[in-house]
Amino acid sequence: MTGLKSALIFLLQSIVVGLAVAFVVVLVRPDLMPVVTGEKQPASYADAVDLSSASVANIYTKRLVQDAASDTSRPRFRVETSFASAVIIDPEGYLVTNYHVVATAAEIRVQLSDGRITEPVTVGVDAETDLALLKVDLGVLPAISIGRSDRLRIGDVVLAIGNPYGLTTSVTQGIVSATGRGLLNLVTFENFIQTDAAINAGNSGGALINSRGDLVGINTAVLAQDPGTEGIGFAIPVDLVRGVVEQIKQNGRVIRGYMGLLPDDLTNSERVSLGVESGNGILLTDVYEGGPAATADLRIGDVILEMNGEPVYSQRQALLISAGTSPGDTVDVVGLRNGERFTTTVTAVERPDDPR
Repeated sequence: MTGLKSALIFLLQSIVVGLAVAFVVVLVRPDLMPVVTGEKQPASYADAVDLSSASVANIYTKRLVQDAASDTSRPRFRVETSFASAVIIDPEGYLVTNYHVVATAAEIRVQLSDGRITEPVTVGVDAETDLALLKVDLGVLPAISIGRSDRLRIGDVVLAIGNPYGLTTSVTQGIVSATGRGLLNLVTFENFIQTDAAINAGNSGGALINSRGDLVGINTAVLAQDPGTEGIGFAIPVDLVRGVVEQIKQNGRVIRGYMGLLPDDLTNSERVSLGVESGNGILLTDVYEGGPAATADLRIGDVILEMNGEPVYSQRQALLISAGTSPGDTVDVVGLRNGERFTTTVTAVERPDDPR
């Protein structure tokens, strides 16, 4: 018992002496104490780039372009060379790029990160989402890790990897500025990720990755209506890319449902005149004769409030719901006509090649 008491006394004395020494050190040399702040050191994204950059390939295209100054009776053509990018999404050699990259190309060449060059086969394209699927036969390739774009939040860090101006494997960094961007008149079905990561000529078809190196989008466009516009680029969400790729693999093309209607957003004055009291609703400005919507007795001037139990707030949302159907799928519609609610069911058919 006496030994335990002595040990405790010794321990307490040691603690007191240690605190006293620390106090003296802080008093005499305060510069030796570590500075604690709330700021975090900038993170490096080198690991994310290392994981994904080998999956981004360079695209070189050649196309014949008519010389505008040539005689129309005897037109002259010149060869135009362009740079672009593509992403390896399958180790068997499948690559995704933009439709506009390959649409009018007379020659396409793919250069992998290891320097190998080959001519790809175009498996299929989807102009309505600006996507194309290519295939190369170069053995097992480093496929990128596929992420989820539905989990992106405004403010998330993203990096764009591509071949701008022929500068291979260039990386730019930014944040997600917005999601679900539409009404840009770039493609039929718009659901873009907006980012301030620099997307320049040659970045089209390249990878937009998150801070872990997962693919979250395919870079497709930059808002360049004004030469001074900066920091507004767009990428196709990888969730949309995944569905398009699977359909092209299976069918050689994308088979979409079609409801045969043309929606538009409601203005405040239209809401008042049509008696729309809720915040949702879109206006039917056209119902195509003989189409599924007409068969279901939908009419021009109807207000669509819900589709399949989901409140509809915008033209873009209605178009995406329609495009997300397959031929034979049914869509339950809740609408408003002459101030009265009604319900009907539209049975989608296959989207025609030239929908009105």
